[in-house]
Amino acid sequence: MSFTPHPFTLRQLQYVVAVAEHLSFRRAAERCRVSQPALSAQLAQLEEVLGVQLFERDRRRVIVTAVGKDLTARARLILRASDDLAEAARSANDPLGGTLRIGVIPTISPYLLPCVAPALREDYPRLGLLWTEDKTEVLVESLESGVLDAAVLALEAEIGDLDWEELAQDPFVLVTGAEDPLGRKRTPVTLGELRDRSVLLLDDGHCLREQALAFCTSAKTRELEFRATSLSTLTQMVAGGAGVTLLPELALSTELRRADLRVRPLAAPVPSRTIALAWRRSSPLAAPLRQLAATLRRAYPEGDGATGPKRAKRGR
Repeated sequence: MSFTPHPFTLRQLQYVVAVAEHLSFRRAAERCRVSQPALSAQLAQLEEVLGVQLFERDRRRVIVTAVGKDLTARARLILRASDDLAEAARSANDPLGGTLRIGVIPTISPYLLPCVAPALREDYPRLGLLWTEDKTEVLVESLESGVLDAAVLALEAEIGDLDWEELAQDPFVLVTGAEDPLGRKRTPVTLGELRDRSVLLLDDGHCLREQALAFCTSAKTRELEFRATSLSTLTQMVAGGAGVTLLPELALSTELRRADLRVRPLAAPVPSRTIALAWRRSSPLAAPLRQLAATLRRAYPEGDGATGPKRAKRGR
C-alpha cells in the first residue's frame, strides 16, 4: 500500500458521482451544496491531475465518458468505504443510540411497521429510524451505495451479496370476493380448482408478483390485464368481483378490515416468502442490526391462518 499523498480528495469524488448521477453540473452542485463554478473548478482540477476526461459537456447536456463511467464506479466504492469507516467510529460507543436508515418494500411496510413500532421504541428509546419505502431493486441499490443501512425485504427476490437475518416465513393464501363459490369452502384450495380462473396480480417490479405468477402459472390460471400497484388495490378489485388473488398472510388482518373478502389456505406445498432484514456484508453495523432483527422477529404479528412465523434462519 502506498502512503504517498493522493492527487484527489473525497470531496472531488463526491462531485464526480453527483454529476454522473444527475448529468447536470447545476443539479450536482445543488445536491453537494456548493456553487456551480466551485464544483466545475474542482472537477477540472481532478481531470487535469488524473490526465483523463470524465465528462463531455456543452450547453445542452452532460455525457459520462467511457473512462468516466469506470472511475465513477470506483469512486462510489471509495466513498462507501469512507462512509463505513465514519459510521464505525460513530457507532462504536452507542450503535443503537443514533439514527438508522432502513428501507422496506411496499408489500411489507403497511402491515409490519405499525406492529413492530412499539417494540422498537421500547427496546431502543434513543434510536431514530428513518424508513424508506420502495421496490426491492431500488432498496438493494441504495444499500450497496450506502444510502441505506439496512432493508426489510423478501429473500426470494434478487438481493445480491447481502448479509441478512430472517424475520419470518410469510405464507400465501387465496382471497376471493364474498359471493365467489371458490371462497366458501374451508379446505385448502388445490391447483385444479384454480384452473382457468381470472387472477389479479401486482404490477411489474414487485417481487411478490413474480412469486404469485409462478404459482398461478402452474395452476393454469388467466391473469387479467389490470396490474395493481398495491395489495390494497388488489383486494378492493377482488371484493368487487373482478377475480381472485394471492395475499401474503402478513397483509390479511389489515386487508380483511377494508373489504368483504373470503380466505382459503393453499394446498401443500404452500408458496411463501421469507421476510428478512438485510445489510451490506462490509457494514460495521452488522452486530446491532442482528440485535434489531431479534426485536423485529419478536414483535412480528402472529398469522391469521394456521401457519405463523417459523423458526428464523441467519444470513449467509
